[in-house]
Amino acid sequence: MNAQDRLLHICNQFAVDHANIGIHAVDDSGRTIIYNRKMKEIEGLNLEDIKDHSIVELFNFDKNESTLLKVLQSGEPQLRVKQTYWNTKKTEITTMNDTYPVYHKQQLVGAIEFAQDITALEKFVLQPLRKTQAPVTFNQLIAHSAAMKSVISTAEKAASAKLPVLLIGETGVGKDQLAEAIHYDASAEEQVFRTFHCLHADTDNLQQLEQTLQDEPPMTLFCERIDGLPIPLQRALLYVLQQTSSHQFIASIGDDPVELISSGALLKELYYFFASFTIRIPPLRKRTEDIIPFADAYLSRKKESLGAGLMQIDEEVKELFCSYSWPGNLRELALLLDEVSSIRTTEETLTIGMLPAQFRQKAEAASNEALQPGDFIVNSNAALPPLDQYLREAERYYLQKAMKLHNDNITKTASSLGMSRQNLQYRLKKLRE
Repeated sequence: MNAQDRLLHICNQFAVDHANIGIHAVDDSGRTIIYNRKMKEIEGLNLEDIKDHSIVELFNFDKNESTLLKVLQSGEPQLRVKQTYWNTKKTEITTMNDTYPVYHKQQLVGAIEFAQDITALEKFVLQPLRKTQAPVTFNQLIAHSAAMKSVISTAEKAASAKLPVLLIGETGVGKDQLAEAIHYDASAEEQVFRTFHCLHADTDNLQQLEQTLQDEPPMTLFCERIDGLPIPLQRALLYVLQQTSSHQFIASIGDDPVELISSGALLKELYYFFASFTIRIPPLRKRTEDIIPFADAYLSRKKESLGAGLMQIDEEVKELFCSYSWPGNLRELALLLDEVSSIRTTEETLTIGMLPAQFRQKAEAASNEALQPGDFIVNSNAALPPLDQYLREAERYYLQKAMKLHNDNITKTASSLGMSRQNLQYRLKKLRE
């Protein structure tokens, strides 16, 4: 490579890295070859994290919904496609994508995607509760499981105490609804509920928040996903919150606080500020008793608002719902019910045939794999399964045993297995899909 070509290569790399739009390129097998800084900001991953994995493994969306894979399969561009999905860190992302096929000598060799982050446009950074939205109260929250009954009991105590509250749970478990329930139980009728979306906040947003807290009367401020802020902005947020004591403060995080602090993702002092009451909301897969009651209540509300619609759920659908892991939790279930309700407005019973084909495939595959840990390993008389299925079950059994041995502590388990926390978390999430 001569000096001019080398300079051109350096300039091209600089332009890719400093572009104010996410760039993600893959080869014809779906393996990443370009992943720039802006895409890292949007999705929270590094090139080192993804270079050995295809995009199907990396993100929690169905194969048919990936614009990069669609382009690889069709050879045709996909333009102005809005995509909302959860990445491996369980962060919800919304982007507007333009995706193009890449040809060399008339042969498809890959695809490249240009992604504009519109998450902040989809949900305002500092957002008051919509006046048209009905209040969420404790009575409206579904709590048939013992775990959720305990959650609501603790939340009621927190509402009475009027102290800062920290809500812990995966994306979609209902942290925002629990925050609203605490607000409506504890606050005067005229007191405002506002949400501060930390995942897409910056210095200007924090200055706006500080001015709002100083100028407005007492309110409930819900700081959603404080672990999504960089540490310097977490310090700035802590300073802003400490300047006033007249407001009710609630925050949420997406993982265990000890794990987040040890990994450098959560400021210890900010955790202590909110930790007067710490409430862990379990994922839906660990409280299956709540799945059907939630679905029934959701459909009932939809029918009431629309005047017609689905009234009940077929037994086969109930079994499928209860066997599925729901990686997106209640939010994923609500989106599914919205989709079904909007299409089948004249039907009264939700049957298996009304469910989207891609959901049925995922749920049925999960149900077929729902064997007891170690079944393939200890039962020598059983018919030999396919190798990839055998290895998956062996890995599931091994990791479950290791996690149980270390009381579900990710850091200790990863250390005992000789792997990084990120690697262990990735494997556990893959096994839950």
